[in-house]
Amino acid sequence: MGNLAKHVDWKIMLKRRINHSPKPPEPCALTECMAVIAGTWAPNVVWCLRAGPRRFSELMDVISPVSGKVLPARLRELEQRGVITRKVCDTSPPSVEYSLTELGGGSIPALDSIVKVGHNLKKRGYSA
Repeated sequence: MGNLAKHVDWKIMLKRRINHSPKPPEPCALTECMAVIAGTWAPNVVWCLRAGPRRFSELMDVISPVSGKVLPARLRELEQRGVITRKVCDTSPPSVEYSLTELGGGSIPALDSIVKVGHNLKKRGYSA
């Protein structure tokens, strides 16, 4: 019997539990929301633009740990998703301003909730 126990796959022996959670509606609203604000530094960009349009250098100053390579990539992705708009200003030298679209502004309540959860986690001593 001892030898037999070594070769039994215990996963097969466990009864599979049924998931009684309701299925998310198609398409999954959580997945859709996260796809809009997903990406390293993307939520930070949206957060910074909530107060109004910002130039690239202003975003770099506020989101200081982000690299000069990653921020332009994230801005392009957010623009392609329809979260932000890019406006070339007629100035000398030319400058570019980024601002939130209606879709981007609509994600602010979700970010506010995420920040609130983050504060609660910090109070409980959780550290990433």
